[in-house]
Amino acid sequence: MKKIKKSWLNGKTIVISGASGGIGFAVSKLLIEKYGCNVIGIARNEQKILAARDSLGDLKDKFSYRLFDVSKKENWLNFKSELEENGIRVDVLINNAGFMLPFAKLEKYSDEEIQEIIDTNFSANVYAVKIMLPLLKQSKTPAIINVASAAGLCAVVGESMYCATKFAMRGFTETLIQDYKKQIYVGGVYPGFIRTNILGRMSVTDKNNKLINKLMMPLEKASKKIAKGIHKRKKRMVMGFDGRSMSFFGRIMPKATPSIITKVLKMSKLELFDGVFKD
Repeated sequence: MKKIKKSWLNGKTIVISGASGGIGFAVSKLLIEKYGCNVIGIARNEQKILAARDSLGDLKDKFSYRLFDVSKKENWLNFKSELEENGIRVDVLINNAGFMLPFAKLEKYSDEEIQEIIDTNFSANVYAVKIMLPLLKQSKTPAIINVASAAGLCAVVGESMYCATKFAMRGFTETLIQDYKKQIYVGGVYPGFIRTNILGRMSVTDKNNKLINKLMMPLEKASKKIAKGIHKRKKRMVMGFDGRSMSFFGRIMPKATPSIITKVLKMSKLELFDGVFKD
C-alpha cells in the first residue's frame, strides 16, 4: 500500500459525480491512494463503475457507489436522506458529471439536447450543492469542487450550449467562493481537452485524429493536477496548454480570442467541425 500523504484530506469522505470513468474515477483513485479518502461515486452505469471499483484491488473497499441520474433533484434528496439515516458524514462534494454536444450551430440542436445539457452540466450541480450543504456544514473541513471547463473562460465556436453551461458553472462557483468565504473551501476546475471520452457523442471519425489526441492533456496528468490542487485548496485550477491559453488570451484579448479560435478550427478542415462551418 502506498504511503498516505499528510493533508487536510486524510480520511475524508468524498462524494463525486461522474465517477465510473474519466476524470471522476481517476481523481477518486488518487484521493484514495494518496490521502486515504473514502469515496462515494455517483454514476448511472453499474457495469462500468463496478469494473472501475475492482481495478482498485485491495483498496476497493474505500470506494462505494450509488446509481442515479444527477440531473433529477429528487435523486439528490433521496441520496441525502439515505446518508442521514445511515449516519454517513460527507466532507467534500465534487461535481464532475457532464457531457459535450457535437460541434454545431445552435439551430441544429434539438430542444431535448438543449434541455439535457442544461440539466446535466448546470442544474444538477446546483441541486447537489443546495441539497448537500447541510451535511457538508457538519464537517470540520467542508469543501465543494466544481469541475467546469476552459470553455467557461472563453467562447468556443460550435459549442454554444456547452459554453453556456460552463460559463454558468464558473459564475456559480466564483459566487459560492464569496458566499462561503472562510466557511467552506470552494474550488473551480477549468481544464482544456483531456484524453477522456468527452468526444463520445461526436459521430465523426476524426475525433480519434492524431493531432486532436496530441493536443489533449493525458488523463493521468490532469487528475494529478486536480488532486494536488484540491490538496492545496486552490480556488481556480486551469490546466492544459489549450486551457491556459484560453484563460490568458481570453482575459487580455476578450474580443479577439474567440475569433482566433474560430479561424484555427476552420483552418483545421476537420470533419469534427463540419456542423459549424458547412451548412
